Amino acid sequence: MPRRMISQLISGQSVVTASKATTVRAACELMASKKIGALLIVEGGRIAGIFTERDALNKVLAGRLDPDTTTLERVMVRDPQTIGADKPLAYALLMMADGGFRHVPVVDATGAPVGMVSARDALGQDLVDLESDIKRMESLEGSIGY
Repeated sequence: MPRRMISQLISGQSVVTASKATTVRAACELMASKKIGALLIVEGGRIAGIFTERDALNKVLAGRLDPDTTTLERVMVRDPQTIGADKPLAYALLMMADGGFRHVPVVDATGAPVGMVSARDALGQDLVDLESDIKRMESLEGSIGY
């Protein structure tokens, strides 16, 4: 996993964005339809913020805000940390662990958004690798008589 590059992970990924004026309900509906856990809030080709499932839960629902009238500008995380696609996935995971978040926007050399890395993305491949390792170990154990 540490050798996987972010560019590999986001290859073919489309960037899902919204504006600051988008309502929380519309943002949640978009996230649900795209099966994603976060949206990038973009202004003028640059990331202004990020809105995540946790923001919907902790800021909107727990804060008793009306999702039909509350805009993302009010509840988004402003100026989130970003990472370049040329970095190893391990860097993004370290950022997430240190910062206590689960999504890192990926930007190109000019700062324009090109994707998103999530903890779930990383875990998905790890589970595939783990399953493969378990099958290989079971095969080895069977061949030596355990």
